[in-house]
Amino acid sequence: MITRLRTLFDDFGQSPWIDNIRRDWLLDGTLAQLVANGVRGVTSNPAIFAKAFATSSAYDALLADASSSDAEVVFERLASADVRDACDVLRERHVQSRDEFERGVRRYADGFVSLEVSPRLARDTAGTEAAAQKLFAEVARPNVMIKIPATHEGLASITKVLGQGINVNVTLIFSIERYDEVLEAWCAGLELARKNGHELGRIASVASFFVSRVDAAVDKLLPEGDVLRGRIANAQVAAAYQLYLRWMNCDRVVALLGAGAQVQRPLWASTSPKNPKYPDLLYVDSIVADETVNTMPDTTLNAALDHGEFANSLFATPASLAATASLLDRLPENISLARVTEQLEREGVDSFVSSYEELLTIVSSKLTPK
Repeated sequence: MITRLRTLFDDFGQSPWIDNIRRDWLLDGTLAQLVANGVRGVTSNPAIFAKAFATSSAYDALLADASSSDAEVVFERLASADVRDACDVLRERHVQSRDEFERGVRRYADGFVSLEVSPRLARDTAGTEAAAQKLFAEVARPNVMIKIPATHEGLASITKVLGQGINVNVTLIFSIERYDEVLEAWCAGLELARKNGHELGRIASVASFFVSRVDAAVDKLLPEGDVLRGRIANAQVAAAYQLYLRWMNCDRVVALLGAGAQVQRPLWASTSPKNPKYPDLLYVDSIVADETVNTMPDTTLNAALDHGEFANSLFATPASLAATASLLDRLPENISLARVTEQLEREGVDSFVSSYEELLTIVSSKLTPK
């Protein structure tokens, strides 16, 4: 069955993932149908799980029978079970893409499901490393990715976790400068993994670059009607993709790829517009590129399935890619993109911590007293 999502991958090389996971989707076949429609991966975060636990009754019986009264322990078990089952739904997609990777058709495997370490650990390098090991072992599937935030403290965790042969989704990247550091951490991680005797081709990673929040922040600093409004986020994405292309062609990465490694694909996250006046696929149609992922919430993914026009990508040619990235140079001197993205990182971490605390409160309220 040909769908727009399948066309996005087959013709343009971008993998559509869905930014949502729910137990009822696993039970009623919704996720399986999404995969049949062309979805190639799943991402989750504390806010997504909080919404699922609050709005779905699918967890009630499991919570009532929980063997622990510790809300965090119970949540991790249930979330790991959801991710494990989702990995199984995507198993065929993963196996097929691994075969393509091993035959040299593509430079990566696909079909992954992401599970995030506790946001409480965003500034704790050792704690993040231990949590990643625990979650990876608990899910026990080759197509699980452990999400680690790209905070300054998280960079060292990323290297160490990759060095242990664990798939990593690096999340909460808001700036080109931090993305450059993430690519460095990824390289160091694969070099460590090789030293530790791990097969590089078995280690997958994506770097999640957040999109719409950048426009939401920058637009507030620009005058009403300014031509740069609604364009800086995609300009940053263009610059990030240029950086990706440079890194993948540098001697260090070429050596890793020659040793059997997969590329670390850029993943465009937060791709639903925050401004309702903007086109619903502003952060989808415009940023289609080979060897990338776009993880979309339900509404955006359904819109892409219905009326996506991927040939409209601003990245269609090297010239259009460069022209899009050059918009960053047109920002007024009084607007510091570095300060904006630093603030967005802090807010992103704080938001995920808040969602996590809300989630634990919901879980705790549904636990049967033991």
